[in-house]
Amino acid sequence: MSAPRVVEGEVAAGSRKVAIVAARFNDFIVSSLLKGATSAWLQRGGAAADLLVARVPGAFELPVAARKLAACGRYDAVIALGCVIRGGTPHFEYVAGECARGLQQAGLETGVPVIFGVLTVDTVEQAIERAAVSAGNKGGEAMEAALEMAALMARLGP
Repeated sequence: MSAPRVVEGEVAAGSRKVAIVAARFNDFIVSSLLKGATSAWLQRGGAAADLLVARVPGAFELPVAARKLAACGRYDAVIALGCVIRGGTPHFEYVAGECARGLQQAGLETGVPVIFGVLTVDTVEQAIERAAVSAGNKGGEAMEAALEMAALMARLGP
């Protein structure tokens, strides 16, 4: 009995082109996620000229920009970075839920990996921990997921 054939993508930038859509709302957190993603891109061999960063007002606006970038045909993956912190109203559920749904829809409609790098946390302290520029930065993890998925999609073919 033979083993199944396993197809995986490597985490290397190479000649890939990646777009990042980053929210300005809660920028004290999102800027750290963006630094983590950019650092991971450069560490994996990416060229600065092959990385686009588009800024949007907040997490709710991420899906429409991500969809446009994914559909344009110039990028192998799109990363959405944002931060939604729970408050005392249902606003959190609406913004976080619709953001996640819209980003998933963008990836499914275009066939381009759209990576969910949006922190959805209960407290500012949780956001700071996940955006630390040391190990565990969720922006860097989102970049690694984008590179792996872009390579996998290329291997899976049209």
